Amino acid sequence: MTTGNQSFSIDDFAKALEAHNYDLQKGQIVTGRVFEYDSNGAYIEIKGGKSPGFLPMSEISFTAGDNLSEILPLGEEQEFLIIRDQNSDGQVLLSLRKLQVEKAWDNLSEIAENSESLQVVVTGVNRGGVTVDADCLRGFIPRSHLLVRDNLEALVGETITVTVLEFNRDREKLVLSQRMASQSVSFSQLQVGQLVEGTVGSIKPFGVFIELEGVTGLIHIKEVSQKYVGSLPDIFTIGQTVKALVISLEEGRQRVSLSTRLLENYPGEIVDKFPEVMDSAEARAERARKLLTA
Repeated sequence: MTTGNQSFSIDDFAKALEAHNYDLQKGQIVTGRVFEYDSNGAYIEIKGGKSPGFLPMSEISFTAGDNLSEILPLGEEQEFLIIRDQNSDGQVLLSLRKLQVEKAWDNLSEIAENSESLQVVVTGVNRGGVTVDADCLRGFIPRSHLLVRDNLEALVGETITVTVLEFNRDREKLVLSQRMASQSVSFSQLQVGQLVEGTVGSIKPFGVFIELEGVTGLIHIKEVSQKYVGSLPDIFTIGQTVKALVISLEEGRQRVSLSTRLLENYPGEIVDKFPEVMDSAEARAERARKLLTA
């Protein structure tokens, strides 16, 4: 490269770049390596930076007593978050903790968007439910969204699977559900034509809700019998064990539709001989599956 009578080589250009004082700003993620430990933290050589950054002990780890040389080996390159702009000496303040939090929120957003589950550790109990550690984020599970709602203290220290119920990054709000995660797993194990067994949870004028393993199914009144049914309480009682066929699955709403109608040998058999139909449900289901898949 030539300007007038002077030549400007590639080496000159590289040296000019090296001499440039990069404008490092708060909120920026930079790459660097530890070159010196200090009683209050560590000094970081920032890639592309003119002055070293400083990483305070309080910004290194979430766990007190962690071995500094294991978390930050000398010379090992890793990322840091700038949490304070350059001072008069050009030095910035860095954090590993806050970078971990930012990445945890990014990961959580993706999990929530894809309706995936994650594992958390129960850390405490309050009146409304339990608090948890979700990859360094503090979350909350309402009592109504726990599988076990009594003796919550026994859950402390346990690792459980949950899904995201609600989150707000700006307010650092994270609400999770163990019950919905369990339902998702249970729902994924169901298939049309499968014979399932559960208990009557509630009886409505339009049908009967059956509590299965982690998910609720509905036997619509038209799917109870091939014969007209006028009164569901005449056939079903709360807590009663019922076997039924899965006839449809609506994944988006996790809706499970069931039928005892298809188990009948003749219209009204479920009304007249409910115990007999239940006792031979497995054999009847084989015949009914052929009707469903025909």
